[in-house]
Amino acid sequence: MTPMRAMVIDDSRAMRMILKRIVTKLSFEAVEAGDGKEALDLLADMTEVPELALIDWNMPNMNGLEFVMKVRADPRLREMTLVMVTTESEQSQIVRALAAGAHEYVIKPFTEGAMIEKLALLGLVPTGANS
Repeated sequence: MTPMRAMVIDDSRAMRMILKRIVTKLSFEAVEAGDGKEALDLLADMTEVPELALIDWNMPNMNGLEFVMKVRADPRLREMTLVMVTTESEQSQIVRALAAGAHEYVIKPFTEGAMIEKLALLGLVPTGANS
């Protein structure tokens, strides 16, 4: 069975490492990008679209919200599950992200267990992986 792929998009290398460790534990192959533009460039070169993208909001070049809107406008990327992972905790920001097409929203700081739980809710955790 082909492993699922996840794209981790954050301008913080430390945060990318944390998220990558979590998704790798869940048997995802992880690809990293430092901002939304780099992520779109990587996606343009991929033959198979990742099942999941974990997206920071505040990044240079292209922020997470802009990335979500671009992905949602591209039929080729429509199947990708988009999860915002951000310090933006205001209700209005959460609503904006979900309205733009994000599936879920995780507020930093988060625990590994909370992240796995969110991904399980989205049907992206293999059974027994979070034990």
